[in-house]
Amino acid sequence: MRTRWILTLAALTVSSAAMVQAPRHLNPVVDLLAQKKAVFGLYAPANRRPGRGGAVPADAPPPKTPAQLAQEALANESADYMFDGSMEGDFDRGFAPFAEFMKGMAEGGTLKASPMKRLHQPLFVKTHEIAPDPALAVQRIARQLNLGVTGIVLVDVKSADEARKGIAAMRFASQGGTRSDDVGNAPSVWGMSESEYRQKADVWPLNPNGELVNFTIVESKEGLANVREIAAVKGIGVLFPGAGTLRGVFTSTDANGQRVFDEQGWEGAIQQVLAACKEFNVPCGYPATANDIEKRIQQGFSVFIISWGEAGFRAVDIGKKATGR
Repeated sequence: MRTRWILTLAALTVSSAAMVQAPRHLNPVVDLLAQKKAVFGLYAPANRRPGRGGAVPADAPPPKTPAQLAQEALANESADYMFDGSMEGDFDRGFAPFAEFMKGMAEGGTLKASPMKRLHQPLFVKTHEIAPDPALAVQRIARQLNLGVTGIVLVDVKSADEARKGIAAMRFASQGGTRSDDVGNAPSVWGMSESEYRQKADVWPLNPNGELVNFTIVESKEGLANVREIAAVKGIGVLFPGAGTLRGVFTSTDANGQRVFDEQGWEGAIQQVLAACKEFNVPCGYPATANDIEKRIQQGFSVFIISWGEAGFRAVDIGKKATGR
């Protein structure tokens, strides 16, 4: 009798653990964040940029179509999500090719139905800086979401108010936000009706059933000065130090005209963002490489954006091994 009781208890424990770990969301990144697991994203594959002067090397292969790039992205099994930064600068120039890429992802099979309906390689995209024109930013975020993306990345956030405006732009008015009721192609990409999409397309963790995740990047001295207030904003899914941009912020020119990098100041800025993440219990992200991902994991970073290519794939493998994934 005792043996049977122990076996029954063990079975119930395993069953309960399985239920806790079972996928609940269409967007797999939400489940990973909810379970406090490490998350690994790759820059979406792109055609090689021209060299200096705009010249394309004579031996360069012909550019791939958005559909071909989408198939390349979908073939990857290691990443948890894809990341695109092409709309951060010239939004309109970057929007059209990304829309074609997103169409290729949908047609190529980003929506999987087994064992439950989930997105394979959900898309996270940078949007244009909000502060210069918040009203225009709201429109642009809506256009991006209407393509079916699952995450909006706010760049160069300098204040808590700016972060709140960006998060509000991701939410319909019925959910307390400023997003218009237009949904574009997003419901078909997510494999659901417009009504169901409007219920699901809300920001996690503000809405535990939401499928959208906000990434917020701090990458200026003004943002660093306000980083605790920014980290305290409800609805930020992941907070990042913009390590690449901050490298420039902490680089100056000396009396001899030489560029001088303040590595100690740069690292201090990264740690300042990490400290704010820990204080307000927000996952902290980092643009890692194979050379530093283990170090950043040990420090407490748990969400990563990694370059596409063999070196990036190796970084994902190293990170998953280091975090037990």
